[in-house]
Amino acid sequence: SELESESSTFARDEDDMLSEREDRLYVDGSGLTKIRERCILIGVENLAAKFRERKALQSSNPEEWEVYFTLEQSMDEMKELISTAGMDLSGIITQRLHDVNPRTYIGTGKVKEAQELLDESDSCTVVFDAELSPGQQKALENAFNTEIIQNDFLGSESMTIKVVDRTALILDIFAQHAKTREGKLQVDLALHEYRKPRLTKMWTHLERQSGAGGVGLRGPGESQLEIDKRLVRDRIIVLKRKIDSVQKQRDIHRKGRSNLGLPVLALVGYTNAGKSTLLNYLTRAGVMAEDILFATLDPTTRKVKLPGLKTHPEVLLTDTVGFIQKLPTQLVAAFRATLEEVKEADVLVHVIDSSNPVWEKQEMAVKSVLTDIGAGDKPIVRVLNKIDLLDDDVAEDLVYEAAMMPDHSVAISSTSGEGMVDLVSTIEDAMMGLLVPIEVVLPYANGKEVNMVQEVGHVEEMEFRDDGTYLLARVPEAVANRLRPFYVSPDVNGGRKAASGGEEEIDWVAIGRGRHAKK
Repeated sequence: SELESESSTFARDEDDMLSEREDRLYVDGSGLTKIRERCILIGVENLAAKFRERKALQSSNPEEWEVYFTLEQSMDEMKELISTAGMDLSGIITQRLHDVNPRTYIGTGKVKEAQELLDESDSCTVVFDAELSPGQQKALENAFNTEIIQNDFLGSESMTIKVVDRTALILDIFAQHAKTREGKLQVDLALHEYRKPRLTKMWTHLERQSGAGGVGLRGPGESQLEIDKRLVRDRIIVLKRKIDSVQKQRDIHRKGRSNLGLPVLALVGYTNAGKSTLLNYLTRAGVMAEDILFATLDPTTRKVKLPGLKTHPEVLLTDTVGFIQKLPTQLVAAFRATLEEVKEADVLVHVIDSSNPVWEKQEMAVKSVLTDIGAGDKPIVRVLNKIDLLDDDVAEDLVYEAAMMPDHSVAISSTSGEGMVDLVSTIEDAMMGLLVPIEVVLPYANGKEVNMVQEVGHVEEMEFRDDGTYLLARVPEAVANRLRPFYVSPDVNGGRKAASGGEEEIDWVAIGRGRHAKK
């Protein structure tokens, strides 16, 4: 088919794509091969949250449902995050608690067990599948580095064992994958927001200032922590200003695209669901698509002509950053310029990894994030991707179930191209709701408007009459408002006549004699 023939080549050079893949996966910033750290993973299942989930499932109100991943499901996701961050997992420790320890998050016995596992595996990093408070992170680092602290008579602040929570791990992955100026600015802002309450044991290049300066100026001076806080605060202000300028540029680009009158489709979904692969298949954009988490950070927009699409022959397709459960609030705030692409889209194409056993929960997590950013009321096309990884019988049943669902759903494979024709038809059904019907007669001097209707709308009937071109079509609301002066209105004899200028003819003689109708 036409889609399959066009997907074999990409707009980007193949060497450029391979170089980016090597840089992103195997080489650090200095060009040297990465040395992978060894770490252990600690996971805690909150039994109180599990009880709330069971209670919510008994409720008939979907708004009360809470996205809850079991300990095993969440730990599987953390293993992928650790691998993507470039670390090797040496061991796993789990614990089930009704209430977490406010000081160390896990019990004291588990802290000792983790210390023994660190010594046995010669690991230097402890990763927690949770969001730790600054106090908990400091207490855990002190517990794992007790011997170093006791033998450190010089007061050095070097730590051998690092404690990393889920938020820090995701931010580190984003920092590795950010390549454009916009992506680096947004990740830098998120990192500074995260580090602001955790400045102790960090930024060690600054010493305490003495108050020596003469009479009236003696005293302890400004402490290192106060200097660090001020520097971080100033840096955050500068980064926010730069991101605001980037957002203004994006608004200008978005306005230019909106002037084209083309509908915008945004690819959203859980991370590693296959959004970039689908974009590459449809547009040959050459965007990096790998079996890793958060391979895409910067949105990519391409104009694509989908074969068989009658409503809009051409659309704008945007690839966006993937979502994940427990998405750090720092990332949502820092990536607001990127998430604007989702909010301004006409239709959301929700790509779902149907080969993942927990794809239903992933779908709920994505919907929760969309609601948080104000895009939950957009028309959504559910795309059940990766059916090529399923058994033939399971894939066939999924295709049938998707076709029978009341909403806009379709099952495809963005790798093999299976189901792409159904995808185009489903997208067309979703976009039909964005169009409004019009019936106009355009004078022959307005050939530009006729061409515009044919490009951005769906023409159902076209007739050349004495007074102009008659069109019965469906177009976007903005185009319909522009063509309002040429609408066809019913006349007194039951026929139809073209409205002249869209306004009633003014009888100036009657107005002058005072005989005009009062309003």
